[in-house]
Amino acid sequence: MNDRRDPTYAWIWLLTDYGRRDGFVASCHGVIARIAPSVRVEDITHDVPPRDIRHGAAVLAQTVPYLPRSVVVGVVDPGVGTSRRAIALAADEIILVGPDNGLLPWAADAVGGASAAVELDEPGFLLNVSARTFAGRDLFAPAAAHLASGVPLAALGPALAVDDLVRLPNLLIESHEGVLDTEVLSVDQFGNVQLAPTATDLNAARLDSGAVQIGVVGRRFSSTVGTTFADVQLGELVLYIDSAGHVALSVNGGDAASTLDVRPGDQVSITR
Repeated sequence: MNDRRDPTYAWIWLLTDYGRRDGFVASCHGVIARIAPSVRVEDITHDVPPRDIRHGAAVLAQTVPYLPRSVVVGVVDPGVGTSRRAIALAADEIILVGPDNGLLPWAADAVGGASAAVELDEPGFLLNVSARTFAGRDLFAPAAAHLASGVPLAALGPALAVDDLVRLPNLLIESHEGVLDTEVLSVDQFGNVQLAPTATDLNAARLDSGAVQIGVVGRRFSSTVGTTFADVQLGELVLYIDSAGHVALSVNGGDAASTLDVRPGDQVSITR
């Protein structure tokens, strides 16, 4: 089963909601190592909140543009074992492998959009096991290893129309001068609140400097528009553009998500 050829892709990256408590991640690493021992395997994260497809999609989209030529496996798969498709898609120098549930397209968009996609159904490139609840080990890891080893994308299954892939609902971004209505995209471990809009949206609403009001479920908070956390005093709220280019809210030295009492999907308004 091992493929000793020089790999077409020297790297495989993994993102899952498996956590590290169990052996799920190690099993995926092991399957890849048995098939493609010369490929380097690294982790993006395994701490995506359980079954949170949107969080996983956001992390992938914000990470993939900075990766080298790679195969990237994403597994946040509450529909595992059902009729949802297992897919691989090509986008620039990245191949993305995972479930067809909306997890992958944002990452493809971030590197120019998907150019080709297939459904993973060729038994010769999958593990021959009867389990239906561990697609990361049995479908996605072996497919990624074979792709990294030089197997063409088209060999892994029938072609899919890129436009037919499952996509997540559009994010709320509505603006006019002095008002930007949006939603929380993600919250990181520091409690920083990443919103859906980018700097372009903030500029279009003319909210890119000065003092603003943050509205959350009938409550309002004052914030200063800055460029980094220390632009405000300790304990104060700052609105800025984060490292992924999104509008974000932080409390200098604190936890903005707790201060605002928000979580991903909650609606937020920014006004002058």
